[in-house]
Amino acid sequence: MKFKEDSRYRQANREAVISLGMYVLFFAWWYFTAYGLGSGDPGEYTYVLGLPSWFFYSCIVGYIGISLVVWAVVRLFFSEDSIEGNDPEEAGGPQS
Repeated sequence: MKFKEDSRYRQANREAVISLGMYVLFFAWWYFTAYGLGSGDPGEYTYVLGLPSWFFYSCIVGYIGISLVVWAVVRLFFSEDSIEGNDPEEAGGPQS
């Protein structure tokens, strides 16, 4: 019996790769804004809304930005698939 790959596996793998890519993007944003802007003398920090600029851009703006990106990516690239097979006979399940 030859194995036939289900298209849902391909979609799930695609969504997993997209999710990892978004995480890498978020981590890179956080790392470079936090350590790039926060690497100087604390006495010379600039402030945004009472917070150090490195914290504001890495944690506040980064969180809001990645939340919007995740929302858009889920709406555009993710699909809702059933976890159950379409036809039990094709999946090799019990026959009625």
